[in-house]
Amino acid sequence: MSETRIPTGDGVIEAAGKIAAILPPTPLLPVEIGGVRCWAKAENLQPIGAFKIRGGWHRLSAMDEAERARGVVAVSSGNHAQGVAWAAKRLGIGATIVMPRDAPQVKLDNTRALGAEIVLYDRPGEDRDEVAARLIEERGGTLVHAFGDPWVIEGQGSAGIEIAEQLGEQPSRILACCGGGGLAAGLALACPDSAIHIVEPVGWDMVGRALAAGEIVQAGPDAPKTICDALQPTATKAINLGVLSGRAQTGLTVTDDEVRKAQGWAFANLRMVIEPGGAAALAAALAGKVPLDDRTVIMITGGNADPGAFAQTIADFG
Repeated sequence: MSETRIPTGDGVIEAAGKIAAILPPTPLLPVEIGGVRCWAKAENLQPIGAFKIRGGWHRLSAMDEAERARGVVAVSSGNHAQGVAWAAKRLGIGATIVMPRDAPQVKLDNTRALGAEIVLYDRPGEDRDEVAARLIEERGGTLVHAFGDPWVIEGQGSAGIEIAEQLGEQPSRILACCGGGGLAAGLALACPDSAIHIVEPVGWDMVGRALAAGEIVQAGPDAPKTICDALQPTATKAINLGVLSGRAQTGLTVTDDEVRKAQGWAFANLRMVIEPGGAAALAAALAGKVPLDDRTVIMITGGNADPGAFAQTIADFG
């Protein structure tokens, strides 16, 4: 069914209602950057520490009893894993998550603690989608893709509905940390009058390149290492490209040092722990890579930071 369904603005509104029934809105915090007051949406304060709980809940709660009985399979570096596992536990659905062997230990531990089974794969070297496809062929179940599922896209977009309600109007622009484009696509549907600025790690701007080229672009084998483990899909999906084409601004990338500086800034100024991938949009704002105004919203998407790495970042950049 997810292969033929397309995400819609009405679907985002439905998702927002479902999520509002079980979770309070995350804070929209005033921040001052370069003398300009703008806003930060603190999705790192979700129960699983990331916005992915939105898409996980909307997707799994839409499944019928037969689908729930067969269970779900997801692919994730950790935050989508926790979102799916959290929803599966609450709904009594079996969940198997395909995760990279080098995922932060905190994300692996938290996913297991929520009751999901983890199947590890090597990154680089193995295709996580192929691993998931084999599992479904062997065991059955429904694939809940991290960003290429229409319900997941709508669920992530519910953050945009909250933002508009909290701001009292649609933002002028939203800066979104971007891996495969699920959040950005959802926000584009939720806030049709807002400019959507996608922010990706240097060398992993697969969505930006795809938008520029008008077709899917694959990450090369020489793609650089990045501390943004949550923002490393090798390519976006056609469903995301379809929503974002003509809507998202392209070309925003951030370096690891810019991300670390953003983590340190958030700790010092917001008293917040933000993981590297969750700080990418803030990094772009702090580096002056996009104009800011009093209706700009910066997505802080995750707080599941490795304790040791975060402590070193704060020591160096805090």
